[in-house]
Amino acid sequence: MAEEIALQTTEEPAKPAEPVEPKKEEEHHEDATTISEYMESLLVTVLLALFGTSFIVQAFKIPSASMEGTLLIGDHLLVNKFIFGGSGAWYEKLLPYRPLERGDIIVFKYPYADHQHFVKRVIGLPGDRLKLVDQQMYVNGKLLSEPYVVHDPLANTNGYDPFINSFPPRHGEMISRQVVDESGWRETLRSYVQGDELVVPPGKLFAMGDNRDHSSDSRYWGFVDRSAIMGRPFLIYWSVDATSSDYAQTTFFQRLAGVFDTLAHLPARTRWGRMLHTVH
Repeated sequence: MAEEIALQTTEEPAKPAEPVEPKKEEEHHEDATTISEYMESLLVTVLLALFGTSFIVQAFKIPSASMEGTLLIGDHLLVNKFIFGGSGAWYEKLLPYRPLERGDIIVFKYPYADHQHFVKRVIGLPGDRLKLVDQQMYVNGKLLSEPYVVHDPLANTNGYDPFINSFPPRHGEMISRQVVDESGWRETLRSYVQGDELVVPPGKLFAMGDNRDHSSDSRYWGFVDRSAIMGRPFLIYWSVDATSSDYAQTTFFQRLAGVFDTLAHLPARTRWGRMLHTVH
């Protein structure tokens, strides 16, 4: 009997030790895999965002009144960068680009000062002959229909700026005192004038604001280079009631205070009726 009990005791299998260390290694491996996947997803997202803002669409805001009443100060725009051809790049033949057209609204890098972004409307294409007579624009001898233009009857009551009513200046006529000094336009403007018309040179565009009497545009600093064009605004995704002074803050703390002020009054200052409107 004793031998039988002893035999049963020796044959009873021992309980295996719990694999504590291997389990920790497995959990550590799973954590590392999760972190790796997260970082990979984040990297892909960042790369797609950079690609999108570099080649497809980019957000801009309107800080001045030069395009009223088409675009208002405080309008936030999405700009299609994947639209205009004509730069001569090899990929233009493979992608759905189109040529620039007269009347297109464009966002471009201002050619002088700090190269900030401007938004204006294309009035003259390369080779066009332009003249402004009594605030009406003629292109290649024909009156240009401009239903988008806004005029201010009080803008030039003192005759300070002759370019509001007529352009280009003829020989002997005064050049506007509002011409941007660093542009060199004062010295070169007349070289593009033939008779009473301004001729747009190759690779250049003549752009003007819709708020015609309150716009710093090609009349005052010259042509827009084709390579400076970023794209065409197509959608107002948000609009806030603002003034030019709201966008004039220069220091970090001023800009930060402006952001907090906008957020604090967001519902009241939002122009709900302008949101998701297309731009023409």
